[in-house]
Amino acid sequence: MRAPESPSASTLLPVLSVIAGIAAFSVMDAAMKAASLMVGVGTAMLLRNLLGTAMMLPIWLAAGRPVPSRKVAVLHFQRSAITAIMAALFFHGLVRIPMAEGMAISFFAPIIALYFAALLLGETIHPRAIVAALLGLVGMVVIGADRFGAGEYGPEAIEGTIAIVFSAVFYALNLVLQRKQATLAGPVEIAMFQNMNVALIFLVIAPFYWTTPDAASLGWTALGAALATTALLFLSWGYARAEAQVLVPVEYTGFLWAALMGWLVFGETLGTGVVAGAALIVLGCWIGTRRTQNETLP
Repeated sequence: MRAPESPSASTLLPVLSVIAGIAAFSVMDAAMKAASLMVGVGTAMLLRNLLGTAMMLPIWLAAGRPVPSRKVAVLHFQRSAITAIMAALFFHGLVRIPMAEGMAISFFAPIIALYFAALLLGETIHPRAIVAALLGLVGMVVIGADRFGAGEYGPEAIEGTIAIVFSAVFYALNLVLQRKQATLAGPVEIAMFQNMNVALIFLVIAPFYWTTPDAASLGWTALGAALATTALLFLSWGYARAEAQVLVPVEYTGFLWAALMGWLVFGETLGTGVVAGAALIVLGCWIGTRRTQNETLP
């Protein structure tokens, strides 16, 4: 008889899946920032989700064309609407400030998500999860202080900062709905309908922002679509197999990818605070993903 799976082993694969999803989303952020600088946030978002829908279509057909019930379809649209607002605000801010700074500001979202998880999903907030999130937040503050102390910030940067702060509130709600959605639908269904719903939302308001793209912006949005679709599949799989409070601290790893992409793609430099902040983030993720033997599995 096979020995029962240990609690730590049961969370390892979901955590790794979410880490992969966050990495894909973070690289996607760089692609979308480049596209948004060329054609604007609205056009870039519409193209990304149209291309994402086209990419998901053969996968969805091969998976047996999973169609949600009316209740789940409503949830799909609710999360898509929140995602559309969140992404529009985030990329509006990201074209105005460096990627690492934008990610640092956005990372108070997991703190809010812990309480959304308790309110909407009925999850118990373990003290360990709060400590993990706070460690991650302190890491963001250390890095953010280092980054913000490096230069002068005018009205554009202030506008970008405010946009990302509001985006983080929607991101926190998105994290929790992602967990609820993942328990009711499979990764292929989620990725298909989220891409399609977000595309429809941006299509409705396209007359107000549309800019005809060139080959370069289409290339960046195609890359963004592929990465976003990959990230959705990884995140949906992971969030279906572990509690939101276990996975939320893993979101902090996105900063490391944002810093790397900002440096590689846009020449954005990093301060020495990154090392100290990254150490706190890793520690927070480790604490958040640990389980004691007497804890029940999701």
